[in-house]
Amino acid sequence: MLFEHRLSTPRETFYDITAQVQSSVAAAQIKEGLALVYCPHTTAGITINEMADPAVISDLLLALERSFPDRPEFKHAEGNSKAHLKASVMGSSASVIIEKGQLLLGTWQGIFFCEFDPPRSRKYYVKIIGQ
Repeated sequence: MLFEHRLSTPRETFYDITAQVQSSVAAAQIKEGLALVYCPHTTAGITINEMADPAVISDLLLALERSFPDRPEFKHAEGNSKAHLKASVMGSSASVIIEKGQLLLGTWQGIFFCEFDPPRSRKYYVKIIGQ
């Protein structure tokens, strides 16, 4: 089953989408399988990381900003090359095992939509495979 989710991203940050992905699993009534979370945008991404301490997200954003600053040498006409670079590093998808109808995430893990070119109206897909 394929589910489409939409979100508004007013600022550059990581948006916790774990509950929405779990709702797709529940709606699919899948007990065992796989959830594939996919972002169809080139200036945003998907990642799994710690959700317990918000400092982790701010540290990741700081590191990405320092690693990929805006540069006058960039030629992309839209002026958002650093967003494309950040999205490429984060990746466009994540897979999570489904066990007993639940996402099999670690104690501190969450699934995040990573926005690097705000503000935007975004979407992401969740493909549920299993039985």
